Amino acid sequence: MSISATEIQSVKNYCNSHVQYSRRKSLEVKIGEVPLGGHHPIRVQSMTTIDTMDTIGTVEQSIRMIEAGCEYVRITAPSIKEAQNLANIKEELRKRGYHTPLVADIHFTPNAAELAARIVEKVRVNPGNYADKKKFEHIEYTENTYQAELERIRDRFTPLVKICKEYGTAMRIGTNHGSLSDRIMSRYGDTPLGMVESALEFLRICEDLNFYNIVLSMKASNTQVMVQAYRLLVQKLDEEGFQPYPLHLGVTEAGDGEDGRIKSSVGIGTLLEDGLGDTVRVSLTEEPEFEMPVGRELVSRYHSRSAHTFIPQMYNYPVNPYQYNKRTSRQVQNIGGDQVPRVIADYTHRKDISPASLFALGYQYSVPLDKWNIADMACDYVFVGDAKIDFEIPGTLGIICDYKTWFEVKERPRTFPILTAAQYLDGAETSHELNFVESYLTDLNTELLEKLKKDLTAVLVIKTNNMHGMAEQRRLFAELMLSHCDIPVIISRKYENLSKDQLQLHAATDMGALLIDGLGDGVFIVARNCGSDKMINETAFNILQATRTRISKTEYISCPSCGRTLFDLQETTGMIRSRTSHLKGVKIGIMGCIVNGPGEMADADYGYVGSGRGKITLYKGKEVIKKSVPSDNAVDELIEIIREDGKWIEPV
Repeated sequence: MSISATEIQSVKNYCNSHVQYSRRKSLEVKIGEVPLGGHHPIRVQSMTTIDTMDTIGTVEQSIRMIEAGCEYVRITAPSIKEAQNLANIKEELRKRGYHTPLVADIHFTPNAAELAARIVEKVRVNPGNYADKKKFEHIEYTENTYQAELERIRDRFTPLVKICKEYGTAMRIGTNHGSLSDRIMSRYGDTPLGMVESALEFLRICEDLNFYNIVLSMKASNTQVMVQAYRLLVQKLDEEGFQPYPLHLGVTEAGDGEDGRIKSSVGIGTLLEDGLGDTVRVSLTEEPEFEMPVGRELVSRYHSRSAHTFIPQMYNYPVNPYQYNKRTSRQVQNIGGDQVPRVIADYTHRKDISPASLFALGYQYSVPLDKWNIADMACDYVFVGDAKIDFEIPGTLGIICDYKTWFEVKERPRTFPILTAAQYLDGAETSHELNFVESYLTDLNTELLEKLKKDLTAVLVIKTNNMHGMAEQRRLFAELMLSHCDIPVIISRKYENLSKDQLQLHAATDMGALLIDGLGDGVFIVARNCGSDKMINETAFNILQATRTRISKTEYISCPSCGRTLFDLQETTGMIRSRTSHLKGVKIGIMGCIVNGPGEMADADYGYVGSGRGKITLYKGKEVIKKSVPSDNAVDELIEIIREDGKWIEPV
């Protein structure tokens, strides 16, 4: 679905260009010896996980982070005593020769923030809980009562602003989707606009006091919400005449392993593609030093991006960037329309394909039973090039062949050709059911568009060789939409000689940025010397899961550990995953403490939240079901809640 021409005109740009790479010019913010924004490179940062009262432990972990490339070290200060100990941590780091700026992370406690601002180079405050409390209550406000609340916040927040001005301390106003205050929720709802307004309330106070050494963030575990909120923030800053403050990018509670990396890449990478972002933090449920290579890989792609091949300008961009709407496409077989995005696997590098070859793609043939077992991550189509399949394929799989090869095997069931744009326009014989047509942006002329509009068997496979390929493919989608061509589209990207991590990060950025905007009816990753076929196939499904366009497995909303964490997050996440990973479509939040608890896992079906040493609170949605459950029994109790809710199935 696209917005009307009138609405297109009213949507202001959130970036310099939808097609040419151009980094947003932001205000320079001084943070110790490492300034942020302006002409400075995109910085990478992380957060310690050691108890802040453990001075040496925090220092040694900070050093590991710094040596891995961390440019700002964030440390939680949940109370006065932790804020006081920041001085000892800073002194020990400086004594050891490390001058990386320190950032105090504050929730709920203004007095801790005011103390920390006198010690460290930057403080982070969350407007959702700095001067407000969250009880999930709806409150009716008049204009007068709402204004009175804003005055109360001003009184609470002004002392911190004045201290930051006096000491030259920077500040991050960091909104989290899951910790919006009841006041904001009551007026704006659980929306990107509510996230933005939550920050702007605090920002107005800062500017009234002539304080501008500020960084802003709009974090969420839902990648669609996160991207929309950052875009809307930039648009609102410009619309209301604020300074162009630098942006701290991050997806909260991304999780661990490849899930966390792919989810972070979808959210962070989508914004980086449009030139947004001055610092990134990849939130993984792992040791913080492991976040640095991921962050550095994400930002390294933009060091020379502005040298990309020119992409023709768009005068109108027919997509609302602040609200998810899937592009309307007609259905061809099981592609397009209301169907979930499809996954095409590439097997053109294989000379011989047997039933065993399909195991990596989610299909396992049982010889004794003479049947196929089909996994949740079984691809929908496999492109075999000029290979010929001489066995009975699974009923849910389609075979795509080179055009010439298709002529020899076209009588086989569920076997379809792929044609170049030139072959297609030459009037070659095609399938009566389904034909894949390759197209680069340069191929998409009036003749091709008109033929595609009328051909109810055609699916477009879009390709790019541009360094700024996402934008070029976005431009192609815009051409289709403005020409009223509703053909289904498969997003295809080619990669060579990448590590497994690089492939996952690059593909999640390149394809995720389009899927986030409702563009694309499927994905097709062509990868050479980048890892196993199984990994590449699962990466495609994980990108769809991260963009929330196709759910194929359990989703874990798992926070990165920090000094507030009340249990071993990595061990606990692994334990919960091992017992619930078969619950397709179920979302489970795993939070180390009440700060990142019911709010941050707002999208979860069930929650496991640390509430005290050895004690867990269990949630169904936002409702507390059981309190103070001993951690030894908590996973069993969580499973029992899922069972009572009718969503438990026994693992096979």
